[in-house]
Formats: sequence, C-alpha cells, structure tokens
Amino acid sequence: MAARVMLHYMRLWDIRSVHGVDQLVANSEFIARRIRKYYGRDVSVIYPPVDIERFGLCERKEDYYVTASRLVPYKRMPLIAEAFRRLDRRLIVIGDGPDRPALERAATGARNIEILGRQPDEAVVDLLQRARAFVFAAEEDFGIVMVEAQACGTPVIAYRAGGASEIVRDGVTGVLFREQSPESIVDAIRRFEANSEISSYACRENSKRFSIGTFRQSMANLMSAGADDMYSEGVASRRLKG
Repeated sequence: MAARVMLHYMRLWDIRSVHGVDQLVANSEFIARRIRKYYGRDVSVIYPPVDIERFGLCERKEDYYVTASRLVPYKRMPLIAEAFRRLDRRLIVIGDGPDRPALERAATGARNIEILGRQPDEAVVDLLQRARAFVFAAEEDFGIVMVEAQACGTPVIAYRAGGASEIVRDGVTGVLFREQSPESIVDAIRRFEANSEISSYACRENSKRFSIGTFRQSMANLMSAGADDMYSEGVASRRLKG
C-alpha cells in the first residue's frame, strides 16, 4: 500500500515536471508514440549515434547466421534457437546472461547451433561481418546491434516491432517477421533466402542514417531551432511589455 501511494505521487510529480521541459527528444518513433500518448507533448526523433566506422563492409558472406545479445528473457533468444532446430542452418549465438539455461535447453541436441558466450569486441565484429544474416527477435526501443550488423553489410532478420521496423528496410536490407514465434522466424529466414535483391552494399548505405555525424547534425539543428524560437518569444515579450 505504501508503494502504491508513493508511486501515485511520483506519477503526479512526473507529469508536472515534463511540462517544464522545452523540448522532448526520443531515440525512435516507437518511443515518440509513447511520449505523445502518456504526456500529450510533441516530440522530435533523433536516432542514437552508432560508430559505424568501426564496422567495415564485408560483401563475402559465409554460410552461417548470427545473433548477439545479453541473454535475458525479453530478448527471446530461445525462440531463435528453436527456429534453427527446425532448419538445417548454422547459427552462432554471442552473449551471456541469466537466460542462458533456457537457451541451452532450446538448443539441446541441435548440432547446428553454437553458443559462444561473451566474446571480445574484435571477435563480435568479425562474426558480424562474415555472417549471412543477423537474427533478432526482441522488441527494443531502438536496437543498436542491428545497425552495427547493417554497417558490416549484413542483412537483418528481425521482429517487426520497436526500433527494428525503423532500422531495417523490409525486403531491401533484411526481412521483418510479425510474430515472436519459431514458425514466424523460420518463414522469415526462408523469405530472406529467396530474396536476391538484398545486398551488402544496401545494408551499409542504410546504416549511415545512424552515424555519429548524422546524430551531431540533427542535435545541432534541433538546438539551433530551439534557440531561434526562444529568441523570437523573447522579442515578442519585450514588444508586449513596451
């Protein structure tokens, strides 16, 4: 009961506080919709900066798929493992965390699934670059790892929700699936393999929308526009007082 009372007053404080903010910025349109819904405020979308120059384009792909994440339940990694149990395709899993036992159970007996655990950054980049595609089944606010895969020239097969629907150009730089289920993932992989239009170059070009330079320019434009608005309001206020 004490917690409910405290949370009630925290929500009231939160609503009052947000109206004192000049400009709200979201890291994806997915989050912007939440802000509009709960706060009733206009919000700008500026994607977070990704160091895409750290990931070189690799057009020569090998015959394996890769996924990388902290192993926690909402990442839905066991779903990916279950999907690959039904396919004769090699899957490499990078990452560790409390959901690893569930992942290992889902991969039991599947010789085509390799769980590597946590890897050095250099190894992650190398595996991303050479992979046939990157697979992602979580609903994320944004999802920087998907941009990193695209920067390597690697297509992304992802759940059509959250930031993935803004990062991946369906049918051009990857494939999006509609349900968090092994069946939906299997169908997406087959659609990806049947699509000859997806290219490494298109993936790399797509990733440039999320570069550090683009982020800096977007923030500079936002702050400049805000300063101009404040100046205009100040001039109007002085005229009224005069």
